[in-house]
Formats: sequence, C-alpha cells, structure tokens
Amino acid sequence: MPTEPQIADELHPRLAPGVRLQIDRTTGEGVLLFPEGILELNETAHEILTRCDGRTLSELVRALADEYDVDLSALAADVRETLADLQRRKLVEIA
Repeated sequence: MPTEPQIADELHPRLAPGVRLQIDRTTGEGVLLFPEGILELNETAHEILTRCDGRTLSELVRALADEYDVDLSALAADVRETLADLQRRKLVEIA
C-alpha cells in the first residue's frame, strides 16, 4: 500500500517555471499549459493550484477546508497526493 506523500506543512507549493494555469476557452475547465503539452485538471486540482500563490501548504489546506467545509485531515491528505503527483510530472515545485 502506498504511503501518504510527505510534503511538510510549512513548504510553499508553486507552479514550475514555464507552467501556466488557465481556463480553457472551449470547455471552461482548468488546464495546465507547459512546453510539452497541456493537462486537463479536475475541479479539485484546479482549486488547489489556484491557491499556490505563495501560501504554505497548511495555509492552502486551511483555506480550502474553510471554503468547502470539509474535514481538514482528509483534505490535507488529498492535497498532498495531488501536489505530489504534479511534482512527479515536474509541473509543480515545492520549496
């Protein structure tokens, strides 16, 4: 069974250089544009990435939990998993 990605609460996730978050004009869905292509995002990933604006991981999770009234610990695990996946794809940096 895979372990939960270990991204510390005090780290700052951000888009990698050359990666842009925008809304596709045709579909209205969030996408990541990068030199090698495009990645369509689900609503959750889009909401996470719109908050990668200099906040720490814990601030980002707290903002999402407050907005959507969801359990903080379950949300934190989902956010870490999403960011770890995007980090493996070199679309997000965490520093």
